[in-house]
Amino acid sequence: MRVRVYVEGGGDAESTKSICREAFRSLFEKISKGGDTPSVIASGGRLKAFKNFCDALRDHEEEVILLLVDSERPVKTAPWAHLGAKPDKWVKPASATADQAHLMVQSMEAWLLADKDALANYYRQGFLAKSLPKNPNVEGIPKADLVPALEHASKNTQKLRYHKTGHGFALLRLIDPAKVRRASIHADRFFTVLEEQTRRG
Repeated sequence: MRVRVYVEGGGDAESTKSICREAFRSLFEKISKGGDTPSVIASGGRLKAFKNFCDALRDHEEEVILLLVDSERPVKTAPWAHLGAKPDKWVKPASATADQAHLMVQSMEAWLLADKDALANYYRQGFLAKSLPKNPNVEGIPKADLVPALEHASKNTQKLRYHKTGHGFALLRLIDPAKVRRASIHADRFFTVLEEQTRRG
């Protein structure tokens, strides 16, 4: 059975959506080894990703439809409950199950911080690895601290300061899913569902 993952990211331009899509696809290939790689739909903003997900539930009933968005804040409830609370107030579609909503806690950059070796290998000379947050649970790092931490650590490198489109998606291709799973329970939950669904196909 085909799997579609509707992800937040890529902005409004088709060129950046393509970069985002291929980056997530590359990461998902590592997770779904032995199974079919899911289709990735880069939707731009969070709300657009949710709307695309809802449309896909109706238009692709024969396929497995998954949603992956930033949590934007600490997560204390199940994903649908989190998304249904303020400020999002998203209403779970009647046909959606608990296993179809997934969160990057608190944003995609937390996944990058889960693999400091990949960051160091990407930025190389001048990278301030020791300045990165020490919390082994990346979900506990406030969203407001994630990008500044990456920007500070990379400011003296040849690639210069971290940039989401310029660096973030390239790094997404490089990170080790096993390290992300150990550092983020919500990532582990998502990867487990992805493994199960892609291997059923």
